Amino acid sequence: MTQRLRYILPVGGLLLATAAIGQTVPPVTRTPGQPPEAAPVPPAPPKPVPYGAGMKVNLSPDGSKYLRFQGWTQVWAQYNENNSNTLRNNKLTSDQLAFSLRRSRLVILAQLNARFLTYIDLGMENQAAVSGGVPNDPNGPGKRSPLYLHQAVAEYRINKYLNIGGGLHAQAGVSRFTAASTASMVAIDIPTVNFPTVDQTDQFSYFLGFYGKGRIGNFDYRLAVDDAFLTNQASNPLPVSATNPSGLRTNVAQFNPRNTSKIYQGYFSYAFLEKEANLVPMTVGTYLGTKRVLNIGAGFHYNANATYSRAADYPYSDLTPQPAGTTPTPKGFDPYSLTTTHDIKLFGADVYYDAPIDTASNTSLTVYGVYYNYDFGPNYVRNVGVINPGTGIGGGTGPASLTGNAFPVIGTGHTYYLQSGLLLPRKLLGPKARLQPYVTYLHNSLEGLLNPDGTRKAVNVYDAGLNLLLDGHNAKITLNYRARPDFSDQVFLPANNGAATVNSVQYRPEVTMQFQVYL
Repeated sequence: MTQRLRYILPVGGLLLATAAIGQTVPPVTRTPGQPPEAAPVPPAPPKPVPYGAGMKVNLSPDGSKYLRFQGWTQVWAQYNENNSNTLRNNKLTSDQLAFSLRRSRLVILAQLNARFLTYIDLGMENQAAVSGGVPNDPNGPGKRSPLYLHQAVAEYRINKYLNIGGGLHAQAGVSRFTAASTASMVAIDIPTVNFPTVDQTDQFSYFLGFYGKGRIGNFDYRLAVDDAFLTNQASNPLPVSATNPSGLRTNVAQFNPRNTSKIYQGYFSYAFLEKEANLVPMTVGTYLGTKRVLNIGAGFHYNANATYSRAADYPYSDLTPQPAGTTPTPKGFDPYSLTTTHDIKLFGADVYYDAPIDTASNTSLTVYGVYYNYDFGPNYVRNVGVINPGTGIGGGTGPASLTGNAFPVIGTGHTYYLQSGLLLPRKLLGPKARLQPYVTYLHNSLEGLLNPDGTRKAVNVYDAGLNLLLDGHNAKITLNYRARPDFSDQVFLPANNGAATVNSVQYRPEVTMQFQVYL
């Protein structure tokens, strides 16, 4: 008890002294009859400054020399009804709700002279709990998503009609959406078909080489020559067999691991109304009623000997026998000698319209349509599932790449894509929040997908969504519903000479909510 008092008394005295000091108020001396002084009015908080085109640091008084920073993050919550026979964590799973990081990016742009420009684009994409991490990381396939270079460009202005540049760049051909900004889209995402060689001969749709770009009157152009990245797609020129299930199918093109040809590409557009900024290649999805734009465009992408195929099976009598359980190897010749190479020839034509409808209510309409004609070689089909929630295949006859939310997106054939969005009146939700409903439609007609009667099996994908714009594109929430075709019920029949026979297609629902902050 004595020891407790030893501590309690000093502490109590300190508290009493503090309270006394706090309650002692010096007397206010005031002239008799003088009114009491009014309490000081705190200054009003400063009004927020419109964000504009990024966080800009001027390095010269006139702002001609500057650093500019931009960054955005998109987070997804997605309910997905899986394609048939999908595994998640080695468990057969029909559907699930999953969370993921769709994108997180940082762009640094510097202009220290009117003729010189450099910019760096860093970021990551597609990290989920089951995928998107560092390849072969012992801690798991979804952990430690790598931050990597998307773009690193040095550019020089020759004159008002021509700029030349080089590095890892996005001055790509085929269409407007091949260099689309992912921060100002109408729909929740880009359709992926606009990136025809993504992560095969490019680095996530960015290319390594040199380019020229410019504007002559209302005519914009960009042209580039690039190296083809070594493809990361597993490819085996030997025939498919019981001992070699990863071999090359007869008359089905795949990316050529021996490709050493340059890529030539370009895109050209003509502006009928207002001109768009072309400092960087990324094109705006919607201006939300702040511009009147009507552009038509066309582009191309050419890469010689970029894919290869095998017209017929090897004569096994010419193969040297190997130990049981191993793949036979050709005797005395290169296995690639019995294959044929093909040029990748891609073309696109599009139209973009974005303009206000009524300036008083600040409503606007955005419409984009594009046609693609792709030739990768015979029967080439690439299935894509963005942030695919499936981790494998559980039985069935469909290819493993058609599990989860994957469907045939890119291939030899024709593609049509249409997108339209309507910005609703300003006063609908108050002075700041805005609503923008939209719809999209994707149609693929690919020579590698056939009905049982031998006609082409169409791929149709339907999306409808709603943007809640809390601060334009800088803060928005998007809700998207997709009706997705499940193409997993397909087989390869000899009679179809390499094309897949699609027995049936079911439509699966996919609901995604995206949270975006762009600064």
